[in-house]
Amino acid sequence: MKYEIVTLEEKIAVGLSARTNNLSPDMGKVISGLWSRFFQEGVYASIPDKVNDKALGIYTEYRSDETKDYTTVVACETAKEPSEGTYTLCKIPAGRYAKFVIHGDMVQAVAQAWKEIWQMDLPRAFVCDFEEYQDDSMENAEIHIYVGLKD
Repeated sequence: MKYEIVTLEEKIAVGLSARTNNLSPDMGKVISGLWSRFFQEGVYASIPDKVNDKALGIYTEYRSDETKDYTTVVACETAKEPSEGTYTLCKIPAGRYAKFVIHGDMVQAVAQAWKEIWQMDLPRAFVCDFEEYQDDSMENAEIHIYVGLKD
C-alpha cells in the first residue's frame, strides 16, 4: 500500500467523542453512532469557524494496557478553539505522518485500508491518527488517512 511522508502543522478539531477499542464487539456501532449523531443531529452544521467542508475521524489517547482503548473523535477542523464547551475539542499534533490516499466505498475502503495499515511495519507514534474525508460520496469517496509517526 503506497503512502508518502508529510509534515503537518497542529490542527484544531471540534466534534463528538467516545472511547472504544479494536477488540470490542461494539466498536463499529460506537464509531458509526458518532458519525450518525454528527450529521443527523446537526452537530456538523452547528460548529463555528470551520476551515473547510471536510469531516475528520480521529483516533487518539491510546492505552498500552490490555484493553488497548482509544478515543475516537468525529469532527471538523476549525480556525480556533470554540468559546463554549458543548462539543469535544481535539488537537491533532504537529509532526510527521504517513499519508495514504484511498478511493472507494466510504465504509468498506476505510476498513480495508486500516486492515492493511495495521499489518505494515511503520514506526507508529500511537499518539494520533486520523481520516480526512475529502467529499461526501458514499460509493466513490476520496479519503486521506494520516498515521502519526515517531520523530
